[in-house]
Amino acid sequence: MTRDATDTRLRLRLMFPGGGMLGPGKADLLDGIARTGSISAAGRDMKMSYKRAWTLVETMNATFREPLVERTRGGTKGGGAQLTELGSEVLERYRRLEEISRREGAAEIAALSALLGDMSDKK
Repeated sequence: MTRDATDTRLRLRLMFPGGGMLGPGKADLLDGIARTGSISAAGRDMKMSYKRAWTLVETMNATFREPLVERTRGGTKGGGAQLTELGSEVLERYRRLEEISRREGAAEIAALSALLGDMSDKK
């Protein structure tokens, strides 16, 4: 089986000074929160527990100079969550960086894919 660049995925993970990190999972969680208005719903969509989703949100909120996600407590209308202005900006910039990396790295990704061995008999 010959592989080509379309079989290869680029996953961008940014590691910040001080140990903070932003990668595809956290970006997808931010997307889900923006779409659903809920940390728990976004986590469920990703097959993730509420505790795990909330822990990731807390980590992101602590990593950046201001929170990326605001949570509202439940009440008669229920609680929810939304991205802050900074959260929307961080997500937009991360997605733009992913696209630039895919586009500008396409030739190198194809070249690396062409160097792969055939793993079909080693599974």
